[in-house]
Amino acid sequence: MLKVLIVDDEPWVLEGLRTMIDWEKYGFEVCAEARNGSEAMRLIQEYNPELVLTDINMPVINGLELIAKLNEIMAKPPKFVVLTGYDDFKFAHTALQQRVNDYLLKPIDDEEIESLLSRITPMIRNEIASNEEFDKKQFFIVNNIINRLIQGEYNENLELLTQSTLKLQANAELMCILIEPATSMNPFHRRIVDYFPSECSSFFQDRSGRTGIILQSASIDNESLEVIVNQIRSDIAEQFHEPVLLALSSRMIGVCSIREIYMQAVDVWKRKTHQQKDGVFYYSELRTIKKKDHHKDHFKQLLDKVLANDIEQIQPCVKEAFASFVENQLTIEVVQTRVAHLELTICTRIAQMNGIPDTMMTKLQLEYGNLGELNDYFILSRYVQSLCMLATVYLSELEQQNEQNTIYKVIQYVDREFRNKLKLQDLARQFHINSTYLGQLFRKQTGHGFSEYLNARRIEEAKSLLKRTQLKISDIAVQVGFSNTDYFIDKFKLIVGVVPSVYKNENKHK
Repeated sequence: MLKVLIVDDEPWVLEGLRTMIDWEKYGFEVCAEARNGSEAMRLIQEYNPELVLTDINMPVINGLELIAKLNEIMAKPPKFVVLTGYDDFKFAHTALQQRVNDYLLKPIDDEEIESLLSRITPMIRNEIASNEEFDKKQFFIVNNIINRLIQGEYNENLELLTQSTLKLQANAELMCILIEPATSMNPFHRRIVDYFPSECSSFFQDRSGRTGIILQSASIDNESLEVIVNQIRSDIAEQFHEPVLLALSSRMIGVCSIREIYMQAVDVWKRKTHQQKDGVFYYSELRTIKKKDHHKDHFKQLLDKVLANDIEQIQPCVKEAFASFVENQLTIEVVQTRVAHLELTICTRIAQMNGIPDTMMTKLQLEYGNLGELNDYFILSRYVQSLCMLATVYLSELEQQNEQNTIYKVIQYVDREFRNKLKLQDLARQFHINSTYLGQLFRKQTGHGFSEYLNARRIEEAKSLLKRTQLKISDIAVQVGFSNTDYFIDKFKLIVGVVPSVYKNENKHK
C-alpha cells in the first residue's frame, strides 16, 4: 500500500479527508496526520509517505515553507498536493512552481480529490517501478566492481572505475560492514539509506552470500557510528525476529584498501560466528587477542630482503614468518589479509619504479589462482615465496634500468625536494649533465618544462594543505617553496582556476 499523510490545522478537515475518501480503492493508507508544519516535518521524515496533502495557511511553518524545506533535505521527497481556500488561490500558483504536483480548493469535493488520485497514483507507481529498476541495475554494477576488488583484482583502470562508480575521492576514508543474517538485507537495504546516505554507502554481496556495505566514513565519528549500527541491528532484529551480527572493519584510505577492510570484517564475522555471538563487533577489538603476534616484523624483514635483492634469504624468512603464524594460531583469513598488504606494498614499489605490477601478478594468479582461494598455510607460504622471488628479480631489473635513466632520478629528486629552492642549472651540475640537454629531457619525459613542472608540483601540495589544514595562505606558500605570496597566488590561479582562498572555502563547504 502507498502511504498518504494529511496536514491541516483544522480538525474537521483532517477528519473529513480521512473518512470521506476511499483511500484503499486507490491503493493508499493514511499513515499519519499533522496539525502544523513542524509536526508534519517530523512525521514525513519518519513515515516517508509517497503523497502529502497539506494546507497552506498553518501556524509555525506554513505549507509552502514545509514543501520547500522537505524538497531541500530529502533525497526523494513525496508528491505534494496543496489545499487552499479561494482567497489564497494565488498561493496555489506559487506552489506549483515549488515542485508541487497539484492543488485542491476548499471546501474539498470528493469527486475532485478522487479524480486527482486517479491521475497521481499511476504516476507514483511508475516512478517507484522506475527507481527500483534503476536501483537493481546500479546494485549489479557496484556489486560486480566490489567483488572484483575483494577477490584480489587490482589495477589502475579498475581503481578509476571504482572511484567514478562509487563516487569516491582518491584519498577517501573507507570501512566495511558485514551484516548477518544476509537474507535480511534484500527487503531491508532501502531502510539502511535512512542511516547512511546513498552517496556515502555502497552495498554488495560476496561469493559466500554475506551482505556488506563499503562506507565512506570520514564524515561519521565513532560515537555517531556506534549509534547508527546499533539502531540498524535493533531494527533488523525487530523485523526478522532473529539474532543479528554486524562486523565492522577499521578505517583505511583509498580504493586499494577495499580488499583489506573486507578481509578485516570477514575476520570479525568468522570469529564471532564461531563463538555463536550476536551484536556489533569491531576489528579494533580483536587487536588485544593478537598481542603475541609478531607477523608484522616478519613481513617487514621479508620486504627488506626483497628490496635489498637478498634473494637467498627470502625462503628462510618466509618459513620463519609462517611458523610464527601457526604458533600464534592465526586464522587463514588474517594471514590472507597480511599477505594482501605485502602484495600491495610490493606492487606499489614496482609502480614507483616505472614497472608494471600486473605482469607479475598475472603470472602468480595463473600458477596459484586468486589469493582469497588459498585456504591453507602451506599453499599461502609457497605463494608468498613466489611473490617475493619474482618481485626481487623484477625490482632488480627495474633498478638497473632506472640507474641508466638519469632523468628518472632528477624527477624523483624534484618530487622529493620541491619545497626547497631548486634551479635547473644546479640540478644539471648535481647530476653531471648539460643544463640545456637536461631541460630537453625533462620536457620529453614529463611533457612540461622544468619551471612549469616544479610550480605544478608545489601547487598540488598547496591544494592538499588548503584542504586539510588551517594554515595561512602566506605560510602555505612558504611551506611549498614559494618565497613570494603574491607570486604563489598568481601561479595558483593560473593552474587551478581560482585563488587559494576561494579553493579553501569551496573544499570547506564540500
